[in-house]
Amino acid sequence: MMKIKPLITAMSVAVLSAGISVSALAAPNDSTRTLPVRTADKLPSIAKLASLNVQENRSSSIDGSVPVATVKPKSESATNTKLTDRMGQLIDAKQANQSKSTPEAVAADNMSAAELARKDVQSDSTDDISEGQAVAAPSDTSSIDSSDPLAFELPEHEQRQDFSDDPTIKNIEDIDGKKHTTLNLSNYAKQVNGAIWSPNMKVNSAMTIKMQALLDWNHASPGAIDGGWGMNSKKALINFQNMRDLPATGKMDQKTWDALIKNIPANKPVLVTYTLTDSDIKTNFATTPSGSEAKSKMKGLYYQDIKEMLGERFHMDVRYLDKLNKSKTYQAGETITVLNTRSPLKQRINRVVANKADKTLYAYNDDKLVATYPTTVGSDATPSPRGTYKIINKVKMPWYKATVGEGDQKKIHMLPPGPNNPVGVVWMGLSKPSYGLHGSPKPEGISRQASAGCVRLTNWDVLEVYANIENGATVELK
Repeated sequence: MMKIKPLITAMSVAVLSAGISVSALAAPNDSTRTLPVRTADKLPSIAKLASLNVQENRSSSIDGSVPVATVKPKSESATNTKLTDRMGQLIDAKQANQSKSTPEAVAADNMSAAELARKDVQSDSTDDISEGQAVAAPSDTSSIDSSDPLAFELPEHEQRQDFSDDPTIKNIEDIDGKKHTTLNLSNYAKQVNGAIWSPNMKVNSAMTIKMQALLDWNHASPGAIDGGWGMNSKKALINFQNMRDLPATGKMDQKTWDALIKNIPANKPVLVTYTLTDSDIKTNFATTPSGSEAKSKMKGLYYQDIKEMLGERFHMDVRYLDKLNKSKTYQAGETITVLNTRSPLKQRINRVVANKADKTLYAYNDDKLVATYPTTVGSDATPSPRGTYKIINKVKMPWYKATVGEGDQKKIHMLPPGPNNPVGVVWMGLSKPSYGLHGSPKPEGISRQASAGCVRLTNWDVLEVYANIENGATVELK
């Protein structure tokens, strides 16, 4: 676990924990409470409603009195549902075939929060960072204070790199007008697009995906959309109800459905087709190595492959992207099925509240709650400070100054920008030195990982905050 030390530099600094506190996942299991809540500030811990023990799986029934995430045996769902769950059939068939040979890793929509946390712990176990900070690379060596033992000078070849035109931000924001169509959609995709909620209906994966998309479109972010109704999806539904002055029950009902679709064009499709371009294929990709020294030798901490890039662009868990495009080879000119993502927020944000218990970042325009995002806020071992601070700087594509070891063994490695940088693609420094809001190289781990005091969001969510928040905005850490 990293230690946080204020450092004297000309820029704001940040600390990101490479370790993960599984104990931070503990939460009361109370998914049936009805809360007469109207504002996020008054909302009791969402962790109590969005039970972390809920399996990210498809539910067999939903009505005004049963939580969306209630799970019944698959056999009951198979006998009762009239709406064919084609996606489920395809997935089950694939799993059945693969079970005869090499066992397949558990998919996101069949993996519990605890299982995902253990997976994250294993994947981070090779990280050697003991402390670190997000920085903007100095424009010239004269800005370096040689009396500072932790000051750095980049090698010449790195100084010549200009990340201002790096395509990563454009790939996530999709600002160049990528064209989506509804041509040649699968039956499953058509089923998703045509799904309409009604009381006592039988829930299937099509309805789940549509609900996740509607929450994303209404800026109550469910994080990486994966086709499973888990912790982040249920939190998003609670947050949306709170934003619309509805009882924050975490259950679907007619009023909530009507509010979800109120400002959405009736013909807006959830799943669309997208044709891969030459520029998509020619994007810089590189496997992210283990260890800070190896990372520091990379030209950039790029996406590892095109699927990772498309997952972030379309707000999707890569495993769900794979399920929708099983036979695809991801070559230029090939058409794939992806999520139709939300429109820009276009709301001034001058106050945010990061609540560790709820694992949520609440974004306000004065007293109006305009957006919510799943987040990781500190950990039990290295909790975020409580208090109110200010945004003092905003940096896209930050460098990360990683410290490895202690005492005489201490080494400094400069990790280049990129979506797999420890702080993702955005850093927003706070008036509290060493703390900030930032992105993450692991969007599927948001709300399940831990950080060393900072506020971590998916790269696409942090870019939305970046686009709307102003310097000097208030950040309350709770």
